[in-house]
Amino acid sequence: MREDDLNQVFAALADPTRRAIVARLANGEATVNELAEPFEMTQPSISKHLKVLERAGLISRSRAAQTRPCRLEPATLSEAANWIEAYRSLWEASFDRLDAFLKTTAKTKPKKPSTSKGRKHAAK
Repeated sequence: MREDDLNQVFAALADPTRRAIVARLANGEATVNELAEPFEMTQPSISKHLKVLERAGLISRSRAAQTRPCRLEPATLSEAANWIEAYRSLWEASFDRLDAFLKTTAKTKPKKPSTSKGRKHAAK
């Protein structure tokens, strides 16, 4: 996936309304009016969100009579997930190294600081 495409996907998914639309479309296609139902916003506002998702390649729209059903494009989500997956394995490897380090340091108990009772301090 090109960097510009990836940027558009993450920018589109940055908005909670658009993430909710993607989650709804994961259950199957829906019309604009069906997608607008759970939100307190106008149909033109929902349409703007849909255009952002469509430009990012996350959804597609078709014409069926007078409706424009929307459907999720799972290939785009899959490509973004693959990009994230590469970094997830990197983080897991870092956590594994940290875990190994912590186990080695836990075996060697730190020495308690020595306190010298009765030490005389020099007077100024």
